[in-house]
Amino acid sequence: MAIRRRFGKKLFKSLLPILIILIVALLIALASIVYGITLPPRRSHLVTPQGFAQISGTARALKVTEENWRNRDGTLARGWLLRGTEGAPAVIFLHRYGGDRSLLFNLGMKVNEATNFSILWPDLRGHGLNPPVNRTSFGDREGDDVLAALDFLRSLKGENQSQLIGERVGIYGVELGSYAAMLAASKDPKVQVLVLDSVPRNPDELVSAAARDHVGVNTGLILFPARIATRLYFLGQYHNQSSCDLATALGTQQVLLLAGADDGYLRDSTKSIARCFPNPANLETRTDLPLTGFTLPSATGEQGEGYDRPVIDFFVKHREQ
Repeated sequence: MAIRRRFGKKLFKSLLPILIILIVALLIALASIVYGITLPPRRSHLVTPQGFAQISGTARALKVTEENWRNRDGTLARGWLLRGTEGAPAVIFLHRYGGDRSLLFNLGMKVNEATNFSILWPDLRGHGLNPPVNRTSFGDREGDDVLAALDFLRSLKGENQSQLIGERVGIYGVELGSYAAMLAASKDPKVQVLVLDSVPRNPDELVSAAARDHVGVNTGLILFPARIATRLYFLGQYHNQSSCDLATALGTQQVLLLAGADDGYLRDSTKSIARCFPNPANLETRTDLPLTGFTLPSATGEQGEGYDRPVIDFFVKHREQ
């Protein structure tokens, strides 16, 4: 027994350096993944208001202004604003993880043209070129940022110095944007119309998808530790509240759920969330679309119109209700 014990100790001592190296390597790898996914991909705008005006001949795009405001945590936020009819509702357009405001510019312009609503296109935190907030939080703080964007809209005055936007507000969101939209709507009952495209089940799904794309591997041996490391990184500020819980907290909001063949796992999650809304009469679903907000920017004119029209009609339908 003593010989076995001494042999075990020698074996452990010989393997200990290797074990330490493996643990350190794992920690470095996880730190690299968390650093990479909280710093979303950034690229030049797909289109700018000036470029859109030149391409489409739409002079209305030249009325879009660059705006800045403060988030509720004191950080800076930014976005494009197109003012609508004084006293009319407003719609906020929220892009997906790794995207930016320009991906939804065309759709927002169409909604404004059909409704004369004010339109706000924010860059979610950590997104866009040289963002004022460097890192994403995968939905939690983004929800509060949407509330700050609503505060900004409600502070605006029209030409007659009365409030620019009316009481009712709508939000369109894709993936990360859809989660932030639901989080904001659960806290602000004046958000009465929601168009939610490709809704994740929770922020953990967003983290897993981002980590999978970052490392190019789809295995729980990497994705699970990456989720744990991400939670540790946020030091208790990461809340994995499910989209189903957020949907359950909604009341009178009119909701349009969108999903399709091009959004992968999000099609199933969007379908599953449909049963969580407390009032089925206020819910419409389109989960068989040929494209979603993920591929909308690259869609042809006919394909894009097939997606845009139900969204526009939904906002038109519920502008007075």
